[in-house]
Amino acid sequence: MGKLEADVLLTALVDASPVVRRRAATLSARRSGVSLLPLLGDADHSVVEAAAFASGERSPAEPGAVELLCAMATGHPDSPCREAAVAALGAIGDPAGLPAILAATGDRATVRRRAVIALAPFEGPEVDAALARATGDRDWQVRQAAEDQLPATT
Repeated sequence: MGKLEADVLLTALVDASPVVRRRAATLSARRSGVSLLPLLGDADHSVVEAAAFASGERSPAEPGAVELLCAMATGHPDSPCREAAVAALGAIGDPAGLPAILAATGDRATVRRRAVIALAPFEGPEVDAALARATGDRDWQVRQAAEDQLPATT
């Protein structure tokens, strides 16, 4: 009692209602054996955004998720979906996601800010260069996020 049965969750993931699919994606974040990959291509952007967030909560990442999240981060028409994909890639921390995160530092302000934060688990000259560029961003929150990650100078 009180536990969500796997078969109910699997049914909810393919429900006709985007509200149900979105909630099912959120509840699937920490459930192994329940694939979120189909929802990353859902027709409803709010479902895609929830599935991307949930994908970033999984450890380890679902096989194939990083590739789909990279494609979403660099090519999805909806900026909240791109932002959620970038956040998920940062949370996953897989080096295969770094090029998409770096590309997102050139997106709109909300995505740029999320991309700068998503760089936290990564190191290297390209990360340092992206953070340095972000300190001159026209959006103060992007600048602040970059400055927070750079080493303090005395």
